[in-house]
Amino acid sequence: MPRTRRLIPEDSAVHIMCRGNNKQNIFHNDSDKLYYWRVLMELKVENNVDIFHYCIMDNHVHLIVWLTRASNFPKFMKQLNLLYYNYYKRTYGYCGHVWQGRYKSNIIQNDAHLLQCGKYIELNPVRAGIVSLPEEYAFSSYRHYACGRPDAVVSDSPVYLDLADQPQARRERYIEFVVDSSIINSKRLASQAFIGSKEFVSRLNQYYGIKERISKGGRPPKKL
Repeated sequence: MPRTRRLIPEDSAVHIMCRGNNKQNIFHNDSDKLYYWRVLMELKVENNVDIFHYCIMDNHVHLIVWLTRASNFPKFMKQLNLLYYNYYKRTYGYCGHVWQGRYKSNIIQNDAHLLQCGKYIELNPVRAGIVSLPEEYAFSSYRHYACGRPDAVVSDSPVYLDLADQPQARRERYIEFVVDSSIINSKRLASQAFIGSKEFVSRLNQYYGIKERISKGGRPPKKL
C-alpha cells in the first residue's frame, strides 16, 4: 500500500501528532513523560530543529516545530519515536507496536494561525478534563509562554514575541488569547496538509501539486 508523500518544508512551522497504537496510553506516569521531554531537548539540538509548542498527553503527543535548511527533520522524528519505543519496551516488557502508524503533519502559516495551533495544543489537558487550567499541566509549553517559566525544549515562537515589547505584557496577552473560547478545529489538524489563510493554502497546494485534504493511502476504488 503506497504512502502519502511526506512534505518537509524549509523555513516553515510544522504541526506533528504521534499517537499510541490503538489509541492506548503510552505515557503512564510523569517519569515516562519526563523521559520523552529529555529526549526532545537533546534531539532538537542535535538535528537543528526548533520546538515552538508541545504537549505530552497520556496517549499522544503534539509538537509544533520550526524547520530550516539546516534541520534534519526525518532523522529527528525517527530517533524520537525509536528512542521512546526502546524505553517503553525496556520499562514495561512490552512487545508489539507502540506508535500508531506514521506521525501526522501539517504545514502552518507563520502568523496568527501558528499561535492558534499552539493554543489548541496547550488546551488539550483542559479539554480532556485532566486539569481545570492549562498552567496546572506540567508537560506542555504553556507555562513557558504564560508564566515565564524557562523550558529547555521551547524556542520562543516569533508570533508570540510580536505580541508585545515587554515580557510581562507579552505573557498577559498570551493568557488572554488562550482563554478565549475560540479554538482551531481538531478535524482540521487531523486531515489538512496546510493550516493558514485561503491564499496560503492555495499557494502551497499549487507548489506541492497536491489537494488541500490529504488523501488516504492505498489503491483507488474499482470502477463498477
